[in-house]
Amino acid sequence: MKKIIVNGSKKLKGTIRISGAKNAAVAIIPAAILADEEATICNVPEISDIESLEEILTYLNVDVKRATESIVINTINMENKVIPTEISNKLRASYYFMGALLAKYKYVEMYFPGGCKIGSRPINLHLKGFQALGATVEEDGDKYIIKAEKLKGANIYLDVASVGATINLMLAATKAEGTTTIENAAREPEIVNVATFLNNMGAKIVGAGTSIIKIKGVDKLTKGFTEIIPDRIEAGTYTIMGALLGDNLKITNIIPEHIEALTSKLKEAGADIVIEDDTIICNAVDKLNAVNIKTYYFPGFPTDLQQPFSTFLTQCSGKSKIEETIYENRFMHVEYLNKMGANITTKDRIATINGKTPLKGESVTATDLRAGAALIIAGLIAEGETVIKEVEHILRGYEGIIEKLTNVGASIKLEEIPCKN
Repeated sequence: MKKIIVNGSKKLKGTIRISGAKNAAVAIIPAAILADEEATICNVPEISDIESLEEILTYLNVDVKRATESIVINTINMENKVIPTEISNKLRASYYFMGALLAKYKYVEMYFPGGCKIGSRPINLHLKGFQALGATVEEDGDKYIIKAEKLKGANIYLDVASVGATINLMLAATKAEGTTTIENAAREPEIVNVATFLNNMGAKIVGAGTSIIKIKGVDKLTKGFTEIIPDRIEAGTYTIMGALLGDNLKITNIIPEHIEALTSKLKEAGADIVIEDDTIICNAVDKLNAVNIKTYYFPGFPTDLQQPFSTFLTQCSGKSKIEETIYENRFMHVEYLNKMGANITTKDRIATINGKTPLKGESVTATDLRAGAALIIAGLIAEGETVIKEVEHILRGYEGIIEKLTNVGASIKLEEIPCKN
């Protein structure tokens, strides 16, 4: 077990380069097993979720070579085996092996995936989509057995514009007979990244990034190459830090359009942020004003930035409101922000933040990945020392966060928690 220790109230000056997108990488790596030849993926972040995916690949006898920021995957000796719970439950994105293995072998057997406990995230949309393609789904406790004699293209309407379901069904449909149409598809940039990779291998996918995606099935996928897009959630997290503590802090390797929902709200609050090509320049200001946000699917305000943004709102004068429309348990960090001095009340899926309130260092717990990011931001602006426990959640999704922040002037370190005998 590890903990993060932050000594706050330090200005941030210098440059932070954004890594490859976690949410794209964790889908593209399972997608790579569809290749009958070698697949090369560049700009891969070095985070624990990627290590967990590599563990699954190795278990399936896939050859994985890791170099700096890249992975080469070769499936020539791959075996389709039951994916056990001890490796499937390390991350939510293990469910992408369902779609990929179903497409490749017409059979997949694996246990329910893991991930942060931020609310109900059922995979019924994935399973209904697989059934529409001609598969049968059996549930044996936490184990799913999905099989088909053959997969046939179908028209699939998603009740919710789920990123996971959109990608999983896209993977399964790549080798289905005929054409599959996914309506009310999610439009996140990560989906475009996955579709581009599949098309580079010979898939025929059009419409990714819109609400209607069409996939014409092919018999074979060959050698593949792709580069992971910059991580928009990481970019947003550091931009929030810069808006609070920046002294000409530069956030580079971003795609501004991917975080426009955030930057527009920061500007509305009075933050000093300047966007230049692939860079955001941030400077702290004396007065920030309350704003309201409502999370929604892309291009709406990302649920993954709601928690970091809630810390920002504690430093805004007036009453702000957050409406969380995606996950019902995404306010678990609020009790810790309040412990540090925030004035936040929650009811159902709405949080009301009364600011501005000074924060002081405390011992807190990262209940999930983005809650952990919110607490790091709180620690950076707080007076005194903040100790964050259960930081394994944070390390799942932010590459080199300690080094990146240290390099721009933060006082932050990662320490092992001594085991009690």
